[in-house]
Amino acid sequence: MNKVIRIGTRDSELALWQAKTVQSQLKNLGYKTQLVPVKSTGDLVLDKPLYEMGITGIFTKTLDIAMLKGTVDVAVHSMKDVPTALPKGIIQAAVLARAETEDMLVSAQYIDYTKPCTIATGSLRRKAQWLNRYPHHTAVDLRGNVQTRLQKLLDNNWDGAIFAKAGLERLGYLHKSGIKSPDFNGFGEELPWMLPAPAQGAMVVVAMEKDTFCQEALAKINHTETEKCTKIERDFLRTLEGGCTAPIGALAEVVSDKIQFKGCLFSLGGKKKLEVATSVPHGPQGIDLGNDSANKLLENGGKELMEIIKREMKQ
Repeated sequence: MNKVIRIGTRDSELALWQAKTVQSQLKNLGYKTQLVPVKSTGDLVLDKPLYEMGITGIFTKTLDIAMLKGTVDVAVHSMKDVPTALPKGIIQAAVLARAETEDMLVSAQYIDYTKPCTIATGSLRRKAQWLNRYPHHTAVDLRGNVQTRLQKLLDNNWDGAIFAKAGLERLGYLHKSGIKSPDFNGFGEELPWMLPAPAQGAMVVVAMEKDTFCQEALAKINHTETEKCTKIERDFLRTLEGGCTAPIGALAEVVSDKIQFKGCLFSLGGKKKLEVATSVPHGPQGIDLGNDSANKLLENGGKELMEIIKREMKQ
């Protein structure tokens, strides 16, 4: 174990928390590690919605290049940010035990949902689900790391903004009394009706295909149940999207002796909603659950809706 595993990560507070979690687990197993922070394009360009930037893996591309160049050995990502097709030569090596999957609405004061409201989010999925439920509301774009988005919520005349619960929790901002950060003090409300992004709440570590040392090390921190559930969700995403960004939610969970799955596809403005829900015994039957669910949705109006989304995205 003389080799030092260089761990590539984005340099935001949340990304560093994730990388340090991986570093700690490897250290406990006797491995030597070094953190190598980098800044991604997704972190540098904050004035455009992600879907308008037209880059696959906008938060992962810089680290992919660093790995291929040999600057880092492995990279830690929020799994929901990782494209379903990894670059040639890079493989998924470990998925850590999953955190909370829910989204949360964060606000500085009480919100009356019956009145017109302005809700901020940079996610097509969150926007579509919110407007489907509250068509009389307005959604505006919000980009940046967690701290930046909380500050923007304070600085603008918005009623609330949507965050992943896992990120708020990992940074220590989630309290019983609400959301508290060095610069923000407000309310947090879970959104159980909002399906998360595929693999939301999970962290993934990727390694080079030929690097057996790092693969063997990372296999020791892999969480099998999370790996299986996120695979189902990402299979659903890949089969449904076909390379096009779309408002898609998915969640697979092991409940007793079954794997329960829910998936959804919305039109860009949230007016149209397609969903699928199913369960299979926890075993080999779950291998194709994501693909099968996506194909079922495609056969029941999803194909036509995806074509509409693709046309609208090009306009």
